[in-house]
Parts: sequence; C-alpha cells; structure tokens
Amino acid sequence: MLKDFKDFINRGNVFDMAIGVIIGGAFGKIVSSLVNDILMPLIGKLTGGLDFSNLFVSLDGTSYNTLQAAEEAGAAVLKYGSFIQSVLDFLIIAFCIFMMVKAIMKVKKQPAPADPTTKTCPLCKTEIPIGAVKCPHCTGDISGK
Repeated sequence: MLKDFKDFINRGNVFDMAIGVIIGGAFGKIVSSLVNDILMPLIGKLTGGLDFSNLFVSLDGTSYNTLQAAEEAGAAVLKYGSFIQSVLDFLIIAFCIFMMVKAIMKVKKQPAPADPTTKTCPLCKTEIPIGAVKCPHCTGDISGK
C-alpha cells in the first residue's frame, strides 16, 4: 500500500494539480480584491451609494444601523451582501477559468486527421492501397468504382 501511495504521489499530474491549487488560491485573492475593492464600490456608486458589505437582516427582530453593531450585540444575522460579493467572485473566477481553458484548447488543437492511405475493395472487402486500380487479392478492376 505504501508503494502504491508513493507511485501515486510521484505521478506528474499530482504535482501539476498541487501547483494549480496554489496558483488558484493566489488567483482567488486577486479576484476577491477586484470584486471587493473595485467592482463593488462601482456597483454601489451606480446603485446610489449602496454598500453591499453592510447588507444584512437581523434574525433576532431588532433593528441595527450597521452590520458591525448587530455583530457586537451578538445578534444572528443573514449577511446577504457578503453572499452577493461571493457570487460575483465565483462568476469572475469561473469566467476567467473558462477563458483560460478556451485559450489552452485552441493552442492544443488536435491536428487534422491524416488523409487515408488505404481503401476497401468493393468486390472482396479487403483493405488495399488508396491508389490501387486493381485489387491484388481478388484481381477485380476497381478503377471505376
């Protein structure tokens, strides 16, 4: 079992996956900053100065002026503004990954299939060279077929 585990770890794709997770974590921080520090203030400005990070519903029935005041009072709160920001984070990350995969697939485009070098004799159904006009197996004339 230890040998199987060692073989699994030594595969190249495990290291590739680890690198992808590390880079993905760093990329996630960049996108979170983009959403929180650039996009959400712009969206807030367009919506009349609305601060999404301060959108909440107090579940104890008491009205609080700010999310911080509700949390200091120990009230249970539903932070739907934070959820909206997280959804935007996800959408931006998903779109970036989609664009990267699309670009990689374009670069790694499969080569066009090679032209066939053989064909099937219509008379005896054996495989023969594509340029043959007479089948070497059944000696049938296939030039016009």
